[in-house]
Amino acid sequence: MKNSELFLTENSIAIDLIKKYEYPHEVLPHIKDYILKLGENLSDDYLLIDENVWAHKTSTIAPTASIKGPTIIDENAEIRQCAFIRGGAIVGKNAVVGNSCELKNCILFDNVQTPHYNYVGDSILGYKSHMGAGSITSNVKSDKTNVVIKSDNENLETGLRKVGAFLGDNVEIGCNSVLNPGTVIGTNSRVYPLTSVRGVIPKDSIVKSMNDIVVIQK
Repeated sequence: MKNSELFLTENSIAIDLIKKYEYPHEVLPHIKDYILKLGENLSDDYLLIDENVWAHKTSTIAPTASIKGPTIIDENAEIRQCAFIRGGAIVGKNAVVGNSCELKNCILFDNVQTPHYNYVGDSILGYKSHMGAGSITSNVKSDKTNVVIKSDNENLETGLRKVGAFLGDNVEIGCNSVLNPGTVIGTNSRVYPLTSVRGVIPKDSIVKSMNDIVVIQK
């Protein structure tokens, strides 16, 4: 599933980076350099709050949050208590990074919510996507080999050892779900709580389990 199929809006400060590549995993190695370049050219509305950490004046950051660079926190974003941003992160406008959440080498489009105990690593979360409490993106295979994105039609070699998940716009992830390395979920899809997801999930789907995926009736 290509970037043009997953991210239908341009609601991200990182949209120019995403548009440069056909597939979302191709974006991952370039996030940090993009942030460093972009950070140098941000307007005065963004404050340099630590080394290579830029936060918009309207953002809210809890004093107990730990933020490493390079990172950009956009307008009206909220970083809550004890959040840990390890660097290489873009937090979009109106996005929420909740208590005890951890981000690493990822892009959160505008209005994304990771509000409670989420891990998001080597991933891209599309506009208005939401991760329920305790849901995570697993980004390393147990055998430590390169991640392969698998669908019914083809296997896509990423050439990367660390690849998390790619959520299209308006995706809902249920509480305590695990998105295995290289998971891709199409726009407007939903995942039931306590679900282990892998591979490519089509748009407009409800994932009750990997053996029970239905189309949303419109």
